[in-house]
Amino acid sequence: MQRRKSISGEGLPKHPQPFPTATKVGNMVFTSAIGGQDSTTGKAPDAPEAQIKNAFQHLQTVMRLAGGAPTDIGKVTVHLRDKGHRDLVNQEWVKVFPDPESRPVRHTVEAELPSNLIIQLEFIAVLPTE
Repeated sequence: MQRRKSISGEGLPKHPQPFPTATKVGNMVFTSAIGGQDSTTGKAPDAPEAQIKNAFQHLQTVMRLAGGAPTDIGKVTVHLRDKGHRDLVNQEWVKVFPDPESRPVRHTVEAELPSNLIIQLEFIAVLPTE
């Protein structure tokens, strides 16, 4: 059995670089940058709300494909082109992580992002052992 398994597929934009959206090593999940692109077209919508919503949907898709759930995520790094979009991030954050007693830690940084992207997420998750 392979120790490392790449995670990509339906519901996730195809990554333009030669690496997967995420990888599972044992019971841990690590992601590359997850942007707000539309999973069908691969294009990022102009509206910040749509990009942020897409990014958090991709986060949930990665966890489903890895065999887990958002509750397995321990740390999220949010890269924003404009920190003024934090309120929009917080709106999606509480939808994906509704329990204030069970949320991952988060670090938000301002970043230069490619193309018209306004958000990228990275996270680390630990899946329950079988």
